[in-house]
Amino acid sequence: MTRSWVIDAIGNESFAQLAENLPGSELQSLLLEVMRRRAAGRALADVLAQYRRDRFVRPAAVDQRVTVEIDGHLLAAAEGFDAIELSPVAPLGTCSRMGLTDQNRTLSALRGTEVVSDPTNVLALECAERMRAAPDTDLHFATSQRVIRAQPVPDKPGYAAHFRIFVLASGGRERKDHAFAVDTLVRHIATMQRALDRLELHGYRFGARRLDILATPERAAVADRVAAATNGTRKLLEHPYYSGGIRYMLWVTAPNGDEVPLADGGLFDWLATLTSNQRNVYVASGIGAQLVGVAFRA
Repeated sequence: MTRSWVIDAIGNESFAQLAENLPGSELQSLLLEVMRRRAAGRALADVLAQYRRDRFVRPAAVDQRVTVEIDGHLLAAAEGFDAIELSPVAPLGTCSRMGLTDQNRTLSALRGTEVVSDPTNVLALECAERMRAAPDTDLHFATSQRVIRAQPVPDKPGYAAHFRIFVLASGGRERKDHAFAVDTLVRHIATMQRALDRLELHGYRFGARRLDILATPERAAVADRVAAATNGTRKLLEHPYYSGGIRYMLWVTAPNGDEVPLADGGLFDWLATLTSNQRNVYVASGIGAQLVGVAFRA
């Protein structure tokens, strides 16, 4: 929904021309010139003032050496996954058109891009692109990336507008009896468990762990197989974001005794939609790497 003051500032006709009618290349040129003039009109004192108050630009609340250490352990645990370094920006609409989120939760940029807010969306694009050339290839990626999200964040240690997240993403052609979906979900869960095991050997503490396997009624049989293979507890999935009908949540116990869903993942229909082939399956997982460094370091 468009805020009324946006339209009031320039009028309905001008807003419609900019938002809907102006060709993309002309709109980008216009916005670039606007930003150039805005930047030229700023004093350095204005830049510093924004740096002090803007939650998007302040440094992370974790030592960079700790971040690099955690990334190293997570990547080491992801044996068999190709480590890929993503761009800090993605095509405009990557998250809002793929997942159930509003574009205003993403930091939109110029030149038809947005700052990455979820690497799993970007890796779905990468899977679709690679499967165009080799449709029968199984793809398994791992990456760590600092992302920015514009929605409000909890007022708790480790939570911020920008943070580091480690993700796994797999794409492939479904096989008999949903074998690709089951095997890949089990593989992702085992990798996340192995990552926690490795971190615990290097000074991190996660307390008691609990694994939930959630599914819609239509996906119950597949989820039962995943739960049996991972010793997970079956539950009903009610969150619509997991468009493939299955989600897992790996809970750990923080030093203050709270249970935290540190890692989660599931099935999505993104790759099937991107490739126009319902046999293509996409599995993605994520773990809060920055939260590990802030809240679970012994």
